[in-house]
Amino acid sequence: MSEYFSCPGCGVTSDDRRRHCPECLTAVHETDGSRMAPIAVAVPSDGDWVVVHRCELCGQLVSSPACGDDNVLILMRMAVRPLASPPFPFELFGRL
Repeated sequence: MSEYFSCPGCGVTSDDRRRHCPECLTAVHETDGSRMAPIAVAVPSDGDWVVVHRCELCGQLVSSPACGDDNVLILMRMAVRPLASPPFPFELFGRL
């Protein structure tokens, strides 16, 4: 990994060694150098958040730990997305 991070999404450059952009959470796929879009957050058993990315070239999923300076608004949007757009109609619960 290089000594700095240059975001392929928004262009932010960071002096930190990191795996994704603190502003837009976009990452670079180490295997093929392609852009990796942030698609979700997950909370493993240790309780720390991780950002899940999908490579826009090969489709591989990769996760990286969320950082303290990450854009909280984007993290929260990804966290509540399943509740805002569930894969089933909520009206079904009213009939049960």
